[in-house]
Amino acid sequence: MATSSSPAVDNPQIDEIATLGGGCFWCLEAVFEQLKGVRKVESGYAGGPASGVSDGPGASPTYEEVCSGRTGHAEVVQVTFDPQEMSFPDVLNVFFATHDPTTLNRQGPDVGTQYRSVIFYHTPAQQEAAEKKIAELNAAKIWDAPIVTEVRAFQAFYRAEEYHQKYFQSHPAQPYCQAVIAPKVAKFRKQFVGRLKNSKS
Repeated sequence: MATSSSPAVDNPQIDEIATLGGGCFWCLEAVFEQLKGVRKVESGYAGGPASGVSDGPGASPTYEEVCSGRTGHAEVVQVTFDPQEMSFPDVLNVFFATHDPTTLNRQGPDVGTQYRSVIFYHTPAQQEAAEKKIAELNAAKIWDAPIVTEVRAFQAFYRAEEYHQKYFQSHPAQPYCQAVIAPKVAKFRKQFVGRLKNSKS
């Protein structure tokens, strides 16, 4: 079932939520769960109709349904973080540094609308920050092509099946993890060493 569709915070006094899609959710989860200030990372689906394909209204979509490309959902991570330790623009910096936002409906070997680059904003402030960051990156010409990341209002988050949660952590020797996720995580750890949970800085 979907989580609540409106609040941007898990604990209104402390935590904020970001919902991001940038290819396979295993990759983004493996990155964000290592950051200082991140309380929780969940893999799931967002952006499509508020029901599963085969089980009727209100049902959560399945991984197989999302992979078919017919649901309209993207694979996403929902990141709960402490804005006192990590701002939403900080979250966006990591997001854009750890996937290619210029490839439409594709990340490396993963192809389909479910792998699109997308930011589901929870508040007007998140929308403004996302649009500002995209404009800055396009102006800086970091990539040879323009950014195609969608910026859309958050509607609902459907938590993925349990076996997808902490996938890289649980299956480091799996071929996809070795070939795709491990190099991405290694690059991320080098680039954001000061923001890692085990960092002394």
